[in-house]
Amino acid sequence: MLTGTLRAADPILYSFRRCPYAMRARLALAISATPYILREVKLSAKPAAMVAASAKGTVPVMVLADGTVIDQSLDIMRWALARHDPARWLARDDRDLIAQCDGPFKQALDRYKYPERHGADPRDHRESGVAFLRAVEAQAAPEFGLTDAAIIPFVRQFAGVDRGWFDALPLPHVHAWLNRFVDGPLYAAIMLRLAPWAPGDAPVRMPQPALP
Repeated sequence: MLTGTLRAADPILYSFRRCPYAMRARLALAISATPYILREVKLSAKPAAMVAASAKGTVPVMVLADGTVIDQSLDIMRWALARHDPARWLARDDRDLIAQCDGPFKQALDRYKYPERHGADPRDHRESGVAFLRAVEAQAAPEFGLTDAAIIPFVRQFAGVDRGWFDALPLPHVHAWLNRFVDGPLYAAIMLRLAPWAPGDAPVRMPQPALP
């Protein structure tokens, strides 16, 4: 982690460490070696600067040097990779699979992980989630790309609800894919533990890690 004086050219990213939408934005920023200032957000006490930048009130929110605001995670990903794409992530952009993740799979994940909030039977929604994981298994690619980065934070959450059950699923590619990710340098690079940002704090300038 680097700290220092905020430069005028540094984009600012409002983020929350465990949010899968924010995670995928940070993944693209890391792999593209995009320098930025990271502001960790406490979701129950959102900073006024973030809400002023984006009325949606959720992370991620990126504010560019010219004041432009990008407040959708996939837009942040594609903006960063359009700048610099050394691992050719944009060549592996399956918009249909990402849409399945953000739609039916995210809905199933929420109801599986938080059934009490939705009055749901978690077992039903767990099975709906497995249908998406089978699609991921069937579309295994040899190299990690934008699609992987966009969906893997959500799969990580799904796996974490009941890891023993998840690990017993007959999905060898999904298991290997997820394990490589969470054990790898890219995941470590984006999962810094930071205190929530407050005005006047020293800026946290994200490094440009040497990633494979």
